[in-house]
Amino acid sequence: MTAPVDPPGADDPAEDAAPVPPRRPRGRRAASGEVAWFGRLNQLDFDIDFFERILARNPDSIDVLRVLGELASRRGLNERALELDRRLVARLPDDFLARYNLACSLAMAGHPEEAIVALTEAFRLGYDDVAHMEVDPDLASIRERPEFRALVGRA
Repeated sequence: MTAPVDPPGADDPAEDAAPVPPRRPRGRRAASGEVAWFGRLNQLDFDIDFFERILARNPDSIDVLRVLGELASRRGLNERALELDRRLVARLPDDFLARYNLACSLAMAGHPEEAIVALTEAFRLGYDDVAHMEVDPDLASIRERPEFRALVGRA
């Protein structure tokens, strides 16, 4: 007789909950035409609240840190996105995408020198999508810096 195998995510309840987006129930239409279903919350605010609650229960969940960092950035919560990206890089120091996202958050939060350092580290770890860097609005504040141009030029 073999021991039962735990289903994926059995040891991480947030892993099961994180990928499932909340389903929008039917509700009354607001004046803007959007369905009013969470009182004053729109979908993005609801998603942020949802993932913040999961993170509060599981503060080391890499998946939740990634998703919540993206949501915070999309909402313009630059300092929160930066905090989440720093936590993610602390957990995954060799992840080039985590470093790239940290560079974006640093640039958006007004830390250009640190953004260049994080971007350089992302390149060192394997990030190589120069075409995306050239148009990524998150990097607009550092795009004309000589350090950025040098980094793009050697990639």
